[in-house]
Amino acid sequence: MPRPTSFAELGVPAAIVEALNASGITQPFAIQAETIPDLIEGRDVIGRAPTGSGKTLAFGIPAVAMALERGPARKKRPRVLILAPTRELAGQIHDELAPMLAAVGGHGLAVYGGVGLQPQINRLSSGVDVLVATPGRLEDLIQQRVVSLAEVEYVVIDEADRMADMGFMPAVKRLLDQAGDDPQTVLYSATLDGEVAKLTKAYQSNPVRHEVGEATPDLDKMTHYFWKLPRPERVPLCASVIATFGRTIVFTRTRHGADRAARQLTRAGVPAVPIHGNRSQNQRQRALDDFAQGKAAALVATDVAARGIHVDAVECVVHFDPVDEDSAYVHRSGRTARAGARGTVVSFVDPGQIKDVQKMKRRLELPQEITPPPDIDGTPLPHEGTATDMAPIQRRTAPHDRERTPDDRPRRSSGQAQKRGAKPVAKAKKRKPNRGGQGDQGGQRRDQPSEGSRKSHRKGGNGPGPKPGKRATKKRAGPNRGPKQGGPKADGGRPPQKRSGGRPGQGKGGQGGQRPRGQGRTS
Repeated sequence: MPRPTSFAELGVPAAIVEALNASGITQPFAIQAETIPDLIEGRDVIGRAPTGSGKTLAFGIPAVAMALERGPARKKRPRVLILAPTRELAGQIHDELAPMLAAVGGHGLAVYGGVGLQPQINRLSSGVDVLVATPGRLEDLIQQRVVSLAEVEYVVIDEADRMADMGFMPAVKRLLDQAGDDPQTVLYSATLDGEVAKLTKAYQSNPVRHEVGEATPDLDKMTHYFWKLPRPERVPLCASVIATFGRTIVFTRTRHGADRAARQLTRAGVPAVPIHGNRSQNQRQRALDDFAQGKAAALVATDVAARGIHVDAVECVVHFDPVDEDSAYVHRSGRTARAGARGTVVSFVDPGQIKDVQKMKRRLELPQEITPPPDIDGTPLPHEGTATDMAPIQRRTAPHDRERTPDDRPRRSSGQAQKRGAKPVAKAKKRKPNRGGQGDQGGQRRDQPSEGSRKSHRKGGNGPGPKPGKRATKKRAGPNRGPKQGGPKADGGRPPQKRSGGRPGQGKGGQGGQRPRGQGRTS
């Protein structure tokens, strides 16, 4: 039987078809053509489809059709519940369904953490037909008795496998237990075993199963590069990769690493924005918007923050930090080469991790060799496609070009040229390692010795002070040791002098000094 070529053929109400046409959506994708008829008939559905395949509209169109058919929902009692594992995914689902809901006079709301609670409470009090939520925030609202699931007739669990990975499955079950009597239940997941299979058995009735696309991203649709290079050379090379291939997602292992890489890439001339769990929801949404709209050329993300995020036309993925598992490589790489397009995947490999990467490549059947990076001094990197308007950035290899933390990077004046590799200004050159220890005490400048230090200089006591990491200790006079060293002389000489050693973390003068260069905070 040929696949339907219009939404009207699938049984979608005319008002929703018009709203879809107004948004430029005229032909259903495969997952939509397969699942919408069953959902409109009221059947439970299990779906497996990759992100970006159109599954949001596949379960969203029947949800809006129900809102159109049943009329406005009562206050605090939504009729449709859609659960998503991340804030970003919840927001994207809501935004995609909003035009259709507006066309039929319905109301939708997305609730998730990281934003104010009161506006969400106010909206629920006025009545919501379709509620999109993350499990944690929804349970908070239920405990405060500002929302009830007793009249929910249609439930969607999106990205169910990631719900399980992130530890949300117990909360999902508690929420499903509170839904109305025998609601229609829709479940979408990349995998359909383990915890997902248990959820299906407990909460679905004779579900229809639809599977579209590959169970995992097709690595053959991507061009893979594995480049061996030390960490100090990663930022300039990453900047050139982004400038060559275009819109890129850069994956780091830690949150601090994502912040640092985004700053360094921006300084290198490639606008980059970070996204991770330590950033507020407004910051995360702004980063996504800037990346989607082309204001930022790179999105620097951790694995968890990137779950559920869908951005069209990602040309390249960079594994800035090597992955620990095969599945992480596949999941990260799957952000590119979607909807029939090809993509590029670049992995930076530490010299000490070559054996581990070789084993991973064999397991994933990736034949590409680990090679040194190409010479990118002013020339585009080899690739299949068209380079962007941004010129590649020359890679620095000077010995001093090490990766620095924000605390020990020399500052430059606003009038100084920002040419890469330029020498620090004179003041920055005077910043020498503090020999007083590793602490971060006090704030006196290194070039302004204390009074105690000046006295010590007059007396000749200008030694190097205690070694880094060791405490300066005082010698205590015992009962038979006589006066303390440096005490008043018998002939009425000078008064006792203050010691100039200071506590750990202080300069010569015994006052607080700055953190030694190279010993700033690290991620």
